[in-house]
Amino acid sequence: MTPSPSGAPEPSVPPLPTGMPRHPEPDAGYGALRRSLAEALLADIDHLTDRAVADIRAHSGTYASGDPVTREDLWTICRDNLLRALEDFGGLAPSDGGFELAARETGRRRAEQGVPLDTVLRAYRRGGRVLWQVMAEHLRTRAGREDDSRDLELDVAGAVWETIDRYSVVMADAYRVAQLELQNRQDTRRAALFEALLDGRADDPAVAAAAAAALGVPAQDRYVVVVATQDPAAPPHPAPVLEAQGLWSFWHPRSGRYAGIVRLPRRDIPAGRASPPPGARPDPALRRLLAALRDRTGATAGVSPEFERLSHAGRALRLAEQTLRALPAHSGEAAVFDDRLTEILLSGHPDIAERIVTVHLGPVLVTGGERNALLTTLRAWLDHGCSASRAAESLYCHRNTVLNRIGRVAELTGRSSESGEARLGWALALRALPYAGLPDAPGSRPTLVEPPGPGDAEPDAYAT
Repeated sequence: MTPSPSGAPEPSVPPLPTGMPRHPEPDAGYGALRRSLAEALLADIDHLTDRAVADIRAHSGTYASGDPVTREDLWTICRDNLLRALEDFGGLAPSDGGFELAARETGRRRAEQGVPLDTVLRAYRRGGRVLWQVMAEHLRTRAGREDDSRDLELDVAGAVWETIDRYSVVMADAYRVAQLELQNRQDTRRAALFEALLDGRADDPAVAAAAAAALGVPAQDRYVVVVATQDPAAPPHPAPVLEAQGLWSFWHPRSGRYAGIVRLPRRDIPAGRASPPPGARPDPALRRLLAALRDRTGATAGVSPEFERLSHAGRALRLAEQTLRALPAHSGEAAVFDDRLTEILLSGHPDIAERIVTVHLGPVLVTGGERNALLTTLRAWLDHGCSASRAAESLYCHRNTVLNRIGRVAELTGRSSESGEARLGWALALRALPYAGLPDAPGSRPTLVEPPGPGDAEPDAYAT
């Protein structure tokens, strides 16, 4: 009657006998028989414990391994359980702590050791089987045994298994309670160490090592920090979504948002080649992360640059937050810091953003009805390398329409469309628009108006 550690799956044990009376009508013979059996086995409790321990270890790879339950630990708890069970069965005075103390202690201890509950229950069954085998041996050899005592012996067998079953329930309940308490303590510790990482306290090597151990990841690997807005319609946090993409992550609510550390798979870099430089095209794992955040969570998320040491998570958090602030609210976009450098600079200096817009696009913004068409075309033209043909394809209009609109922008701003400085100024101004705080300024979407569909008529003052 006892527990056992994790290991390979063990053979299932037949279910306990059922249908036997809980307590047959007491009479002198029945009570005396139970008491005499209990006293006989208690007199040789150490030998009974040896048999039970040997049987459990023979049928459990977990207990046989001695890790995490040593033979001495198994023997001690097994003896205590057998002692209490026999006292209970025989109607004898209980040892200190009551009959069920050993079962509760077994459940608590095995939960703390990480032994699977099924393994512990099987050990209880094995111990109970040994207990009944020894009782049966005594019943077969007792003096003056009569044939008509067979029913009485069956009642005794039912009482033995009932006792074992009851102790198993007590043990399992104690196991589950201890497991919940352990999980709560572990969750609290993980959350506290995670906060220590994000607060920059992991400069202390001991804190970094403790955080890595609690989170179950190396102190040095490929990591990014993600800060995501909490959307009531989105999943509570992205961990399950990212896990489905093969990405480990740990998340915790923080100031109305979710902050998370994501571990990226190692890059496959040929020998002799240096790691990709900053600004290089994101590797597949990072693209997979962005796609999962963007398409499957519904949250708007800023992602830090990649870093190697968990102790650098605090700085990465600040960069991820800056990235998030540069994204349109409730847009469902996900972006990496390095891909939003201009927007991050502008979002942090709205006065400068407003001045850039005024200097480079001010006359365009006051043109009234033609403003949106001019800005949409300018954005498409710049996005397509200043190619009127490619911009026209994306806008479903004629190439000359694009040229006429760009000419109108140049006319209004007093700048040549052939000037690199003018093009840079226009591009900066378009990016600065969302952060300039100007009344009626167009939003931050890639296009400011929906382009007409293929074949649709396009009323335009500059169409030819």
